[in-house]
Amino acid sequence: MAFSSGTQSGAPMSEINVTPLVDVMLVLLIIFMITAPLMSHKIKVELPKANLEHRPDKVPPAPPVTVTVTEDGSLYWNDAPVTHDQLESQLSVAAQATPQPEVNIRGDETTKYRIISDVVNTAQLQGIAKVGFVATKERH
Repeated sequence: MAFSSGTQSGAPMSEINVTPLVDVMLVLLIIFMITAPLMSHKIKVELPKANLEHRPDKVPPAPPVTVTVTEDGSLYWNDAPVTHDQLESQLSVAAQATPQPEVNIRGDETTKYRIISDVVNTAQLQGIAKVGFVATKERH
């Protein structure tokens, strides 16, 4: 707190006392000088060098596969009608492809969840890693 410097007016001092600020800064400097050498690694490891000239060609992602399920349980593989057994065999072939395509499931609004769940389980049992759902965005 700043007090009067003895003048007759009794007004507070308008000068800032920087001595405590300098003291704190010196203490922080000493602390950082002591702790900085401790942060170095004691175990030396030869890290591998990055070589960007000899990058393997990145494989483009496979186009996604769309499985459509209608209200009556009809199945479509990329808009072509299939049976459940054909869907299972095509999912098995798609699971063996490199890179593996995503499987997007489009279900009718009134399709029973049991049918959608059956298609998802079939895809997962055949080894498909990415199974997603397609929906329309709500309009306000």
